[in-house]
Amino acid sequence: MAYGGIEAGGTKFVCGVGTGPHDVVVERFPTRDPGSTLADVIEFFTHRMRHGDRIDAVGVASFGPLELRPDRPAFGRITRTPKPGWSGVDMAGSIADALELPVVIDTDVDGAALAEARWGASRDVRSSIYLTVGTGIGGGAAVDGEPIHGLVHPEMGHVAVDRAAGDAFEGRCRFHGDCLEGMASGPAIADRFGAPAQALAGADLEEARRLVAWYLASGIRSFVYVFAPERIVIGGGLSRLPGVFPRIRVALMDRLGGYPGLVEQSRVGFVVPAELGDLAGISGALLLAERACRGR
Repeated sequence: MAYGGIEAGGTKFVCGVGTGPHDVVVERFPTRDPGSTLADVIEFFTHRMRHGDRIDAVGVASFGPLELRPDRPAFGRITRTPKPGWSGVDMAGSIADALELPVVIDTDVDGAALAEARWGASRDVRSSIYLTVGTGIGGGAAVDGEPIHGLVHPEMGHVAVDRAAGDAFEGRCRFHGDCLEGMASGPAIADRFGAPAQALAGADLEEARRLVAWYLASGIRSFVYVFAPERIVIGGGLSRLPGVFPRIRVALMDRLGGYPGLVEQSRVGFVVPAELGDLAGISGALLLAERACRGR
């Protein structure tokens, strides 16, 4: 089998052909209006197939929210997204119709969670959570290579968090204000300091790391209690702040308060950096295409 993958992001789309992170050929282009962007997607795959690439199915790992219940009329569509012009867009259906191929769609973070579980930082455990911390915060949970869904996919970036000491920032989530994303995303840090976290130095950098670590630990506490994962994998731009992971681990132990007291949760290997980097999303999309070929 050979697969097509689409990582659909708010600022860029990544299209690829292959079977995994070690053999995928990709092309990136900016996210524009839906019509123009999806035309670029269709042209990429049409061109590849016209020039000899075999593609048996396509996986889409997309920004959301998404309707993922197959029995609903809006299945495969983006729902109430803050991305202008994209609410209601039929991502899965329009691609399937144009390419005449099976298409499976899920969130970008679910795709990354599946990819890290197959090839990356959580490949040696059965259950894991992947968080991305950048322009927004999102998360996906994988158990035995399958994503967790319910009425909707998990929305981990919107859990409530306790405020860090001395932090009076109102939050910048348009829906909740001071949820995890509203307090610890890249834009939230930039609003506080007047510059992106990656551009900070000295006392400002130290304070930014403290805030990111505290809020992530507060969110992870909820995930630990609800999902009981064996590992937490964190990617995205803010995960690359120097020294942030030791601070997250210390803050998490504080937030857990000794309960349930599992030694595994105190180890360095419980909260770890993502391993696949920029290939996590597109690799996850290829796994979704694999699922289409398995009939799921």
